[in-house]
Amino acid sequence: MENNIKSLSIVFPAFEEEKKIENDILRASEFLEQNNISGEIIVVDDGSKDGTYSIANNIKKTIPFDLIIIKHDKNLGKGFAVKSGILRATKEFILYSDVGDIVPLEYALVGFERLKENYADVANGSRKLPESIIIKQQDNDRKIASWIFNKIFKKYLNVPRNLTDTQCGFKIYKSKVGKELFSELQTNGFLFEIEIILRAVQSGYHILEFPLEWKCDRDSRIGFLKTAPEIVSEIFTLKKMFKINI
Repeated sequence: MENNIKSLSIVFPAFEEEKKIENDILRASEFLEQNNISGEIIVVDDGSKDGTYSIANNIKKTIPFDLIIIKHDKNLGKGFAVKSGILRATKEFILYSDVGDIVPLEYALVGFERLKENYADVANGSRKLPESIIIKQQDNDRKIASWIFNKIFKKYLNVPRNLTDTQCGFKIYKSKVGKELFSELQTNGFLFEIEIILRAVQSGYHILEFPLEWKCDRDSRIGFLKTAPEIVSEIFTLKKMFKINI
């Protein structure tokens, strides 16, 4: 696919990812170099106690791109980590990606092409589109939980019904738009992406989805039984925040 991205910031939120972060940084550098993109890589270490920061820091001199490492003294939540990275970004477009090589970075070109063709402001990767390729499926408990919460988000939070996948960790923002949306972000936990979508809709920004290749990398530190109360609490907070009376 033809590359029309000239300037890109790649943001990786990371919490205790010492086994994965080196590979993610190196593949990001390779992607930028192969596609002749003026880029930077931003790793946000969200209070890790393992070697995430030191491993990332040791790679700085081995790649031909700026590697910015933001270190939080304590774990503040994925939403806050992504916010830190996006507000630090300096390039024309910003890609936020989960770590673990879950989505090949080449799919950023697909998202950017959709942005350009549709004059959109935000491009969200989706695992639910017909063209998407799923290499490794989620476990059944996560599939069921995802289906339930997706229904709740659309019914009780007014998430646009045309969006098929709100929680996929692979999203592209025009820099000005991303910084505006994330500067106002208040949700640090699981539903930060829902808040960003609601803020984008409220501001009249055009959100589109694009297909990608995805594989499940189940993290045992995260469980829906543990996070369900937090998610429910965040739903009520968002309803109040956006004055949704349904």
